[in-house]
Amino acid sequence: MRLLITNYLDVISSWCHWAIPAWQELRTRYGDRADFGWKIALMDKTGLPPTREQTEWYYQRSGMLMRSPVRLDAGWVEPGRAEYPEPNCVAEAARELGVEDDRGWIALSHAELREGKRIADWEIAAQIVAKATGLDRARLLERAQSPEIEARVRESTAEFHSLQVTQRPTFVIDTPIRDRAVFSGFAKAAPLAAAIDAMLDDIDGYEAHAAQYGASPK
Repeated sequence: MRLLITNYLDVISSWCHWAIPAWQELRTRYGDRADFGWKIALMDKTGLPPTREQTEWYYQRSGMLMRSPVRLDAGWVEPGRAEYPEPNCVAEAARELGVEDDRGWIALSHAELREGKRIADWEIAAQIVAKATGLDRARLLERAQSPEIEARVRESTAEFHSLQVTQRPTFVIDTPIRDRAVFSGFAKAAPLAAAIDAMLDDIDGYEAHAAQYGASPK
């Protein structure tokens, strides 16, 4: 039996960016016993600082909390924006075209937050993801701008809201024995790893019992 670990994210989110090392650590550590996936959870106006100055202040604070040697770049900010579907749709389109790993959304996150690129521009976002994944830029852009991709992004965002959480990233860990752990707003690996270890231990217990005593009587 394997775990399913889902990362709900918005590619523009600074905390999703800070959580990348933790996400990669968990993938490496538990890849033999868990399936990893990500879903888009679009941020709305309530989670977006209204000005570049406020964004820079948040980046200063989060950078200190994460003990980061670099400061994130707020050059991508477009004041007054209520959401940024464009880069998220490009990341989702890359998945539809066969790139199911993290290369696309991580490339967008890095270009935005480390280089200040305006990834809300369709052409810029498509160029970044095409370079990171090897996909054809024109085909990627065409799919990203399709109604089907936007509908999928809206659907996964609604799924995120059904969890009754507000922070990105949110990590959801599910087991075949119907246990679930939800970590909303966490950016470090340790608490997630502790939960994963406990859930795997329970699975081992279920499997040991089944090996000795078989399935439950009807």
